[in-house]
Amino acid sequence: QVQLVESGGGLVQPGGSLRLSCLASGFIFDRYPMSWYRRVPEKEREHVATVSRFNTSAMYADSVKGRFTISRDNDKNTVYLQMNSLKPEDSAVYYCKRENLDYWGQGTQVTVSS
Repeated sequence: QVQLVESGGGLVQPGGSLRLSCLASGFIFDRYPMSWYRRVPEKEREHVATVSRFNTSAMYADSVKGRFTISRDNDKNTVYLQMNSLKPEDSAVYYCKRENLDYWGQGTQVTVSS
């Protein structure tokens, strides 16, 4: 069955960086665009970024454009989110998601605080 396992979150100071990873299994990875979303308590999940099947294009939420970079390694069935210049408002649980599948992993917590 489909599994998405996120990792790499943690506590970081404002201005710092983190790299999130999402290991996928249970489907043919390079057939689907992959995305990152995030959620804070009492708010809906917010789209962060999407990468095309072969890393040829990406799209970002305005709030992260220029600071975050999404990428994927199809040989490793993994999608990444490099987050730089982090701000306190980036604090959230981050999830990866496959296109056309309503399935969410456990997510990874990112906390940006001094």
